Amino acid sequence: MKHKPILILVSIILSHFVAQAQHKLSDGSKHISPLTREYIYPTRIVWQEGDIKGSESLKVEGNGQANLTNDNITILKNTGSAKSSVLLDFGKEMNGSLEIVTGMWGGGNAPKNVRIRLGESVSEAMSEIGEKGATNDHAMRDMNLQLPWLGKNQTGESGFRFARIDFLDPDAELHLREVRAIATYRDIPYLGSFKSSDERLNKIWDIGAYTVHLNMQDYLWDAIKRDRLVWVGDLHPEVATVNTVFGYNDVVPRSLDLARESTPLGSWMCGISTYSMWWIVLHYDWYMAHGDLAYLKEQQPYLQGLVKQILGKVKDGKEEMDGTRFLDWPSSEDSLAIHAGLQAMTILGLEKASQISTFLNDPETKKLCDDALVKMRKIKPKHNNSKQAAALMSLVGLMDEQKAYNDVLKVGGAKKFSTFYGYYMLEAMAKAGKYKEAMDIISEYWGAMLDLGATTFWEDFNIEWLPNASRIDELVPEGKVDIHGDFGAYCYVGHRHSFAHGWASGPTSWLSEHVLGIKVAEPGGKAYSVKPNLGNLTFAEGTFPTKYGLIKVKHTKDANGKVVSEIEAPKEIKIIR
Repeated sequence: MKHKPILILVSIILSHFVAQAQHKLSDGSKHISPLTREYIYPTRIVWQEGDIKGSESLKVEGNGQANLTNDNITILKNTGSAKSSVLLDFGKEMNGSLEIVTGMWGGGNAPKNVRIRLGESVSEAMSEIGEKGATNDHAMRDMNLQLPWLGKNQTGESGFRFARIDFLDPDAELHLREVRAIATYRDIPYLGSFKSSDERLNKIWDIGAYTVHLNMQDYLWDAIKRDRLVWVGDLHPEVATVNTVFGYNDVVPRSLDLARESTPLGSWMCGISTYSMWWIVLHYDWYMAHGDLAYLKEQQPYLQGLVKQILGKVKDGKEEMDGTRFLDWPSSEDSLAIHAGLQAMTILGLEKASQISTFLNDPETKKLCDDALVKMRKIKPKHNNSKQAAALMSLVGLMDEQKAYNDVLKVGGAKKFSTFYGYYMLEAMAKAGKYKEAMDIISEYWGAMLDLGATTFWEDFNIEWLPNASRIDELVPEGKVDIHGDFGAYCYVGHRHSFAHGWASGPTSWLSEHVLGIKVAEPGGKAYSVKPNLGNLTFAEGTFPTKYGLIKVKHTKDANGKVVSEIEAPKEIKIIR
């Protein structure tokens, strides 16, 4: 037993390091990541240049381990100042890093130097910083990296699908055993589902779900390349998708709490008045779905102060919000549309605050909201033919839904749609009973991104960008337009444009709510209505997660065009037909 003191010492040291790794907080909880990592290998060599042998080996799945046999090697050889380069496609957008495993090159074992460029499109991965808006904002996507002899190294994280590797050292060889992406995400099941007779709609539902899933990191981000931040307005369509696909997930309350804690009363969330209003709407939606009254009560003091702050910017029923006056990017220069939208958003926020106050048994705050709403509803601002403004006005009753559709929303079809407020345009179309027309817009507008090679939905998209546009998964052919580098505006010019933006996922929740017809009807998800609208579809089926389990539906048109529904639901849930 003479080694016992040494064993005790080793045990003490190991316990110290375990405690440090788990990082206990003051309340006894631990910083334990909710994220997992998955290794993803290239599916395609898009392009290569220079003296390269065995590049197809880079598509072979390995074990991430360098070895002495030096097998499965890709050799990049530079002669003089000429450089060897390769561009890899990992098959889908992801949040992650790039890991490179090396072999045994000759001529000494000094590290070799490479340049890594990550991109959401081929053109972005091939670009220089500053070229067509390419940046390193928020996440490093263009960097130099040293690679050890017979070892491995990796980049930091970004949002990407494509990776270009340039070997920089003159008169040298680089041996690559593996190049793989390390994708970081929440390993959670897709509980909700959607399948119909239209495969294009099915794929759009899936892509919207995947786009939001990628953004469910430590917090619910707007995007995985840029900005990687919690933008509260962006959260609204994202949370609708979370509820539709994943059900309850703590990334939502964590993100809502972060927004509250980082925004003292007197200021607006993210500096934008509407985003504080979206925070109220989000809490209403979250309580309706999950019914956590204790969590809702935690918000009460802030909500009471926020209501008074909002009302302090309403004069004689007219909104006069300060801070950044913003709906979404395409409407951001239209002051008339912004005022109309802000009037509608203020009404929406106060309506939801009133309903929350009922849940919280807070008659004083409810009365403040209700009294203000009477005056605000008398104001009928001009929408200036803005689809954003008309959609919001229709949804809160400031504009007749049929007039909103006929005069504004249907004009030009998918023209002047946007990926964020397109969700509310679809909602307004549903309110007007235009389900088939909304599905046509989803297929034309969101489907166009898929036709261009997208595996996630974008920060913005303009249907007028389509003529002569190149796909994002190919080098831009001579005479074609670069859909990523040549378009965009405001904060998303060219390659700075985010191609995996959670606010663009609206069709996923819309299809489940309006085509499958599943919508929460009572607080806490105790009752759901099931009222399908198939349009031209012959069938639609799917699942919807609730706190009690899955609702399963299948709607089929019979020979006479009548929809026949099969519905299964947990016994705790009342189904309203």
